[in-house]
Amino acid sequence: MHRATKIVATIGPASSTQEILLQMIKAGLDVVRLNFSHGTADDHRQRAGFVREAARQAGREVAIMADLQGPKIRVGKFENGKTTLIAGNTFVLDSDCELGDDDRVGLDYKDLPRDLKPGDILLLNDGLIVLAVTRVAGNEIHTVVKIGGELSNNKGINRQGGGLTAPALTAKDMEDIRTAMSLGADFIAVSFPKNATDMEMARQLANVAGAPYGLKPKMIAKIERAEAIPALQGILDASDGIMVARGDLAVEVGNAAVPALQKRMIRMAREANKFAITATQMMESMIHARVPTRAEVSDVANAVLDGTDAVMLSAESAAGKYPVQTIETMAAICVEAEKSEQAELERNFLDRTFTRIDQSIAMGALFTAYHLGAKAIVALTESGSTALWMSRHWSHVPIFALTPRVGSERAMQIFRNVRPLHLDTSSDRDVALQQALDTVVSKGYAARGDMVVLTVGEPMGQVGGTNTLKIVRI
Repeated sequence: MHRATKIVATIGPASSTQEILLQMIKAGLDVVRLNFSHGTADDHRQRAGFVREAARQAGREVAIMADLQGPKIRVGKFENGKTTLIAGNTFVLDSDCELGDDDRVGLDYKDLPRDLKPGDILLLNDGLIVLAVTRVAGNEIHTVVKIGGELSNNKGINRQGGGLTAPALTAKDMEDIRTAMSLGADFIAVSFPKNATDMEMARQLANVAGAPYGLKPKMIAKIERAEAIPALQGILDASDGIMVARGDLAVEVGNAAVPALQKRMIRMAREANKFAITATQMMESMIHARVPTRAEVSDVANAVLDGTDAVMLSAESAAGKYPVQTIETMAAICVEAEKSEQAELERNFLDRTFTRIDQSIAMGALFTAYHLGAKAIVALTESGSTALWMSRHWSHVPIFALTPRVGSERAMQIFRNVRPLHLDTSSDRDVALQQALDTVVSKGYAARGDMVVLTVGEPMGQVGGTNTLKIVRI
């Protein structure tokens, strides 16, 4: 059955062989995430090579997302690897400390003391440990433990309510962008952007690094800072898509605020013609268990009903016991949730004006296909923009986007309800349309007697040239 919602999966020790990747792709994997917080440049290059070969064996393109580490503020290392903090005791975060002990630990972000004042609340290890700042003395942050627990090497630090000044792009990120472009990444995910400027700078760096390889990656803003929420529209305008990164975001704004923010972010992304990915702990229990919890099933289904383009797996596929089964399970949940979605094209199109011919054709095709009960929409596209615009509105009519450009084919893997296919270009419109129909029929997506809505541009081969809508019965 056609599945509209796409699946992004992180690969790591549990999924870094060509054999496992091939099984994951066959199970429904659309986009592979390389987490640059872990591993070396050579690790990522090797994994990217495995992805491309597994995709070739599976007979379809799979996109690669390079996820930058960003300025994740962490404690340093402990002499014994960890310590236990007890509520009521004092503890010092010391940027000069080399190896931590039971009383203090170092910091990887040396400017943290300048960002804090007495009364600030620090959340460590994803909020499991809570410290209250009592005073800041030079490079030392003196705190009282409010909620204790085990604290081990390199655990993250967040300030409740946000407000830390660490730049979105570190020196490591800049080097990682160059690595990502050398291995042919299709997407760059930027961690902790605060505003549009962070995304514009990242795009500039990625375009420069990608130029020798003829690449211009799509830029994804990971929304995980409190400061990003009021700046969301500007960040969207500067990005191709966003990731609802619920882990760090929840630590900064509070768990209770995240579900409503998720719905708002996905809605804003769709209205801005951008894509959205929902991430963090979606199938967490399947790291160790063969089946998810009922709450996890509802979480994935609700993200689908919110209109997300993609749902993402992290540790479940990178380090879990059942990476293939997790993707199969997630795909099944998506399909079931999509069955209950109602198309609301009339309401969506009210009070909208389209100034571009290609966008008007895309909207016209969507509306026509829905009301005529067409089996499919077949869009011949160079850049993928026509397919993106169509995918912003739910109609239950699958969209097949045919393109001669491999880069566009991979980029469209993230678009909701879009199945990208490769079609070598033809300068003759009628020949190209017949080839497109033949391709869709040969793959079993349509059959003789089905009604299909086609979009194409004349002259052929121009980006942004879609200007023709045609209705045919095969």
